[in-house]
Amino acid sequence: MHFDIKRQIIQNFNNMEKGKIGVTTENIFPIIKKFLYSDHEIFLRELVSNAVDATQKLKTLSSAGDFKGELGDLNVKITVDPKKKTITVSDNGIGMTGEEIDKFLNQIAFSSANEFLDKYKDQAAAMIGHFGLGFYSAFMVSEKVEVISRSWRENEPAVKWTCDGSPEYSIEESSRSERGTDVILYIEKESKEFLDESRIEGLLKKYCSFLPVPVIFGHIKEWKDGKYVDTDEQKTINNTKPAWTKKPSELKDEDYNAFYHELYPMGEDPLFYIHLNVDYPFKLTGILYFPKIRNNFEIQKNKIQLYCNQVFVTDSVEGIVPDFLTLLHGVIDSPDIPLNVSRSYLQSDSNVKKISSHITKKVSDRLSDIFKKERENFESKWDDLKLFIEYGMITEEKFYEKAIKFSLFKSTTGKYFTQDEYSELIKANQTDKDNNLIHLYSTDTVAQHTYIEKAVARGYDVLVLDGQLDAHLINALESKATGSRYVRVDSDVIDNLIKKEEQKESKLTAAQTSDLTTAFRSQVTESDKTKFQVVFESLADDDLPVLITQSEFMRRMKEMSQFGGGYTFYGDLPDSFNLVVNSNHPIVVSLSETLYQEHGEELKKNNSGIEKTQMEIEFMEKEHSSKKPEEVTTVEKDDLEKLKQDKVALEEKRKVILSGFASEHPAVKQLIDLAMLANNMLKGEALSSFVKRSISLL
Repeated sequence: MHFDIKRQIIQNFNNMEKGKIGVTTENIFPIIKKFLYSDHEIFLRELVSNAVDATQKLKTLSSAGDFKGELGDLNVKITVDPKKKTITVSDNGIGMTGEEIDKFLNQIAFSSANEFLDKYKDQAAAMIGHFGLGFYSAFMVSEKVEVISRSWRENEPAVKWTCDGSPEYSIEESSRSERGTDVILYIEKESKEFLDESRIEGLLKKYCSFLPVPVIFGHIKEWKDGKYVDTDEQKTINNTKPAWTKKPSELKDEDYNAFYHELYPMGEDPLFYIHLNVDYPFKLTGILYFPKIRNNFEIQKNKIQLYCNQVFVTDSVEGIVPDFLTLLHGVIDSPDIPLNVSRSYLQSDSNVKKISSHITKKVSDRLSDIFKKERENFESKWDDLKLFIEYGMITEEKFYEKAIKFSLFKSTTGKYFTQDEYSELIKANQTDKDNNLIHLYSTDTVAQHTYIEKAVARGYDVLVLDGQLDAHLINALESKATGSRYVRVDSDVIDNLIKKEEQKESKLTAAQTSDLTTAFRSQVTESDKTKFQVVFESLADDDLPVLITQSEFMRRMKEMSQFGGGYTFYGDLPDSFNLVVNSNHPIVVSLSETLYQEHGEELKKNNSGIEKTQMEIEFMEKEHSSKKPEEVTTVEKDDLEKLKQDKVALEEKRKVILSGFASEHPAVKQLIDLAMLANNMLKGEALSSFVKRSISLL
């Protein structure tokens, strides 16, 4: 049952009133302690927030002319007494009468903030509490809670409310002489960690760093006689007027940078910032920063802090901003973001989607504005911005549509181009015979220097695409621009990268090429993770005799497999390379001539045997095909099988001859190893053997 507390107290201050808290179930306290809040440390945020609300309400009453007294030095003070095992949260705000305590403490979920907002909705936009449950988080860490409060109203006595975590409570007169409220928590044994001052200070800095009312905890320390000691000056934990609560016109670049380092003391200076300041159709303020992002972007996430009326809620904001924007740092503050009852996480609704879209638009507009007005500055910071912008282009279609106009290509010449500028630059020289615009690129300008050099010698331009998301980006670019392809500069020989009409003739016949293919193949070392295919190409005489390329498609799929999705299958496949032999290079032509000088007759005889055997096989297979299967005798079948075995034996003998030739002529292995060395693929024992062979060949 409930009592008219005010009337009872006035009649007899010495009588203690007892009653039951108005709850719908006797089990409400176990539910609060175990399930309402995901983390018990939240109790401090809730109690301090309530104290701030009480202070803000008093300011509102004063502004409205209802309170005519002196406001005094308004603040919230937290004290810890390890001996008494108590934590006290004190304010000199609006206070409560006995009647209000009955209404707001004894009837769970009857929020005083809601009632106050209804009455002073035009002047009290900064009220924090809404659910009326925050106070009861105190019982998650306490075996008993006392509330001593004196109302701002004249002639109202101070009141003390006590509850031990059951629905039973007591209320009596108190001796508090000042306006305001003390909430005293008697900490239970299991929660004694919260009696440690450093623990409480850490929580205050986490949750209360930017509350609009000064939060005082402890004293400023100074170094004296070899140790830190308390001074008489009280320590204010928070900045009551953080940068995001001010108008952009009130701030300079140095103010934004200073606030960034207030948020992230160990961080580098940010690249750019965006000040959010929206009143309609939702209220949203905040400052977002572009940090320097290079690689391993996962560790950069969870850096945007979400606040509700300057109270920290969470740094997991995936629900309110697109995934790529979680790479930004900074603060978002909005009373319109729907939170669950414990203010611990977001609830999805239409406002969230609107806010998300607005933030995405503000980010793209800001980047576009910087690009147009400060292009030189934008280019100088591109390498740090690149990962963030590419991530957005890959994952957000609306962002892609805007970012395509200011995203940049970096050439190996060091110059930067927009997509349209670069297409115009290479159109004349890098359009192939099928009218495809070919973008050559390098992922490692040092390792791929030889290939870049060849491309540049042909008058081609080569891009630097060395970011971890570039493989995904060029897939997106190719899918949206018909007739535009991206090819890594080492994925094929230069003549095949951008195919023109003309085709060089080979100085070797098909038979010579086939024999040398077998010879070179015998000297290639493979592993479970690395496979090679030997191919001959008719290149220029002065091109390299042997080079290594890797299929653009397979390499790109393997790179993308590192990020999961539908490409993981490719990650399990071995790396596949082409060992390309230049059939027009003098050394290769000379090797072919030497082969036939030394083994010409033997190979000729072997070839005749293979051809003769093949003719006999074809004749017998034709004979067999003219008969029904049951009409082909066992002898005929055995004869055909014998011929096939003979052919295999002759082919194996040819391989032995060609492999033997390659082993006898170290130039073959030397050419292969030179190509491997150029690609940084020659290591360990193979590298040592190459060095020894090189010395012997000098």
